[in-house]
Amino acid sequence: MEHVPALDEDLKKTLGPATAKVLAEQLGLHTALDLLHHYPRKYAERGELTALTELADQLDEHVTVVAQVADARILTFNGGRGKRLEVTITDGNGRLQLVFFGAGVHKPHKELLPGTRAMFAGKVGMFNRKLQLSHPAYEPLGADASDQDAATAFAGRLIPIYPACAKMESWKIAKCVDAVLPSARETVDPLPPALREGRGLVPLAEALLKIHRPATKADVEDARQRLKWDEAFVLQIALARRRRADSQLPAVPRRPAPGGLLDAFDAKLPFTLTEGQQTVSKEIFDDLATEHPMHRLLQGEVGSGKTMVALRAMLAVVDCGGQAAMLAPTEVLAQQHHRSITEMMGELAEGGMLGGSDQGTKVVLLTGSMGMPARRKALLDLVTGEAGIVIGTHALIEDKVQFHDLGLVVVDEQHRFGVEQRDALRSKGKQPPHLLVMTATPIPRTVAMTVFGDLETSVLDQLPAGRSPIATHVVPAKDKPHFLARAWERVREEVGKGHQAYVVCPRIGDEEPADPKKKSAEADGDKRPPLAVLDIADELRAGPLAGLSVEVLHGRMDPADKDDVMRRFAAGEVKVLVATTVIEVGVNVPNSTVMVIMDADRFGVSQLHQLRGRVGRGSAPGLCLLVSEMHEASPARARLAAVAATLDGFELSRIDLEQRREGDVLGQAQSGVRSSLRMLAVIDDEEVIAQAREEATRVVADDPELERLPGLKLALDALLDTEREQYLEKG
Repeated sequence: MEHVPALDEDLKKTLGPATAKVLAEQLGLHTALDLLHHYPRKYAERGELTALTELADQLDEHVTVVAQVADARILTFNGGRGKRLEVTITDGNGRLQLVFFGAGVHKPHKELLPGTRAMFAGKVGMFNRKLQLSHPAYEPLGADASDQDAATAFAGRLIPIYPACAKMESWKIAKCVDAVLPSARETVDPLPPALREGRGLVPLAEALLKIHRPATKADVEDARQRLKWDEAFVLQIALARRRRADSQLPAVPRRPAPGGLLDAFDAKLPFTLTEGQQTVSKEIFDDLATEHPMHRLLQGEVGSGKTMVALRAMLAVVDCGGQAAMLAPTEVLAQQHHRSITEMMGELAEGGMLGGSDQGTKVVLLTGSMGMPARRKALLDLVTGEAGIVIGTHALIEDKVQFHDLGLVVVDEQHRFGVEQRDALRSKGKQPPHLLVMTATPIPRTVAMTVFGDLETSVLDQLPAGRSPIATHVVPAKDKPHFLARAWERVREEVGKGHQAYVVCPRIGDEEPADPKKKSAEADGDKRPPLAVLDIADELRAGPLAGLSVEVLHGRMDPADKDDVMRRFAAGEVKVLVATTVIEVGVNVPNSTVMVIMDADRFGVSQLHQLRGRVGRGSAPGLCLLVSEMHEASPARARLAAVAATLDGFELSRIDLEQRREGDVLGQAQSGVRSSLRMLAVIDDEEVIAQAREEATRVVADDPELERLPGLKLALDALLDTEREQYLEKG
């Protein structure tokens, strides 16, 4: 009788230690269940050759292709001492060269005869401007195949092509899957039977068999639909349980006092709030008035006035005797928030004791680099309640920070904080405080539902009156160097009109070790390191911007120096600020009208949109110039063209997500854990996610502990191991 491995059995027992080691180290697969959930990424058909024309986009990637040998010839070099086998393969549309060297030429020369059909796997390389696979592994598929079993297994079937690696080709993974496939019958189905039958989904065991060994394309479609539902539903169950748990917690209702601080603040505003700001403020005030903690995500376009909405919420909490804390990801941003909030509040930010004066409170700053006396004073103001509002960095989370009565936590730029940090600040309240999370990266509705499913969402998509349009242009520095010269002339012209400029670079340049992550995904063979702040600042001072006051700003500067530069830039003394992405969020200098982004192709779409939002914040129109050396046909240039074509952040975030793996969307790439979404695509599967959310909410309301659904509870426990728990809440 065949050995059916248990689902949690280590692959060593089934596949042997050597194979199991490669699967564990290279692909993160440890058990039979892991391998069953390592799905094929596509299927090749007998009689249908995989397109070789797509390989140009996969330079340096490991690929598997199905093709036919067109010709093979042995060439000699080094006076006949060296041998090279060149094999040309074709799929009817494209051709690709394979090369084998030295003693390795004889076996493929015998096996890869013209007309032979095979699967080939290797790394796509470039030689003499032609794509090639060097020493690829291959598996013949014809009747003459050396491995008759493989040929039989593939005959008349769809051939699964698995995500593979250099040490484990796709067909070897297929053989490993064959060894564990019988255990698919042992899987416990997480979907409630009524849900599965009501939606016409196949059982899980059948879906696993069909995804790995489909007889038809309809089998693949059945399996995909079912496996997508599993992923969406289990994730939404986790989020629904979190929402339910939060709704059970007690919180102090915070209703603004009539004639208090909020009314005094509104009375001195020199402008009218936008309709969007008024609507969102009402949603927040309604939440603050309840006896359960508010849990709200406020997302809005760059410059849509989120800080104003958050400040009014904080003032409402201070009005009824509570305190509000705003958590910012960087010191530059914390200082900027502190400065802009105290300026907006004016004398209202200079109040005495909390609750003592109707017309003011104290606004304090708390960051890690503050001197001890200032820090001690800030801590004292918090514990006594004298400070109604505190703005700080991670320093707010430290054990010694205590509040008199923390009522509201505002987290700026949610994606920069892990759940532990968010929860550590919330635990500072006597009862759980209300939580408002802000992000300036617009998130399509489905992604928000998948990633921030435990938060209610408010969207600000109106720009305040008086905001100017921002024109964006791509500057092809390599093809048209005179365009770059013109860019610097434009900077001089803007400064001549009394305005200011930003120049952004991807690297600091003080000889830090090069960070491979910062290299563009499409480096197109260009190994030049990214341009650096310190180098570009020197070049500009000596060249095109000579005579203008050019200063630098980056994350490794002393905090006092950073603050000094930002103050002088805000005051208009510094005309050109050459900076890293430290200015990406929150920096507000309305007099800045032009931004030049060097090596723009090395930044993501959302990041470019964020950076661009630093200009055009006053009455003069903004200009953003995206400088790139990438050639016109490259994917990088297409990305830049998309940014230049629209100011709609929601549209750009869709483009961004369609170009990136799902794992990045869900914060997985950062944590090093493989995404739990292997089948679900959050942009394409909006309908499944929305339906799964409805079903999950219903199930959790009916059976919060999932006592009647053991299969679902097992699937949930597997999703929510410690690292996934963090992923779920990191967003």
